[in-house]
Amino acid sequence: MSFKAQVLTLYPEMFPGFLGHSMAGRALENGIWSLDKVQIRDFASDRHHSVDDTPSGGGAGMVMKPDVLAKAIDSVDNHYPRLLMSPRGRSFNQKMAHELKDGGGVTLVCGRFEGVDERVIEARNLIEVSIGDYVLSGGEGAALIILDSIVRLLPGVMGNNQSGEQESFEAGLLEYPQYTRPQIFEGRSIPEVLTSGNHQEIEKWRKHRSEEITRARRPDLYSIYEKNNRKA
Repeated sequence: MSFKAQVLTLYPEMFPGFLGHSMAGRALENGIWSLDKVQIRDFASDRHHSVDDTPSGGGAGMVMKPDVLAKAIDSVDNHYPRLLMSPRGRSFNQKMAHELKDGGGVTLVCGRFEGVDERVIEARNLIEVSIGDYVLSGGEGAALIILDSIVRLLPGVMGNNQSGEQESFEAGLLEYPQYTRPQIFEGRSIPEVLTSGNHQEIEKWRKHRSEEITRARRPDLYSIYEKNNRKA
């Protein structure tokens, strides 16, 4: 059974975007995953198809109306987690990507304007998710990134399944440096261990470099890695 992605947005033409190309695009064509795009505006009942209104209590900008968004959410398959793209949400990570992949599908709600009426978040059990500490014009970019991280984990999408197991975050560490031919590039050589043919030494070198890089660049991740390894 294929993975089912449902996207609720005011700009359905933005999908599948870059996911229509390369590995994800081929997987979409081959039915490994499917994409249902829902235009939120279709569920507005007034003649102007209004999807937003002024914020209660005053303030700048507009807020997405709960009744319209609720109807859009109710129109799709409700068997999957409902994620609302939101800068105040929990941080999306590789663990969550695996969990969503294993669940067989996901509903992604793309907000716009100043945000979404809190009542529809509560009433429809939306899980607020953030891809970083910054603000975007809308949720579409975040939704594409989340879908990309999930789709590439699906069986049959990546050419070599092992490549997914050795990437950043899979073992709690950032990935080790990568090299390829030529042997010498602008006076810089490929580390000798990588051309030695000694796979045990290669694995030791890669783990050591991953630890070094994670310790220097993401001390938050490294502290969790150290803690987990002490327990082990």
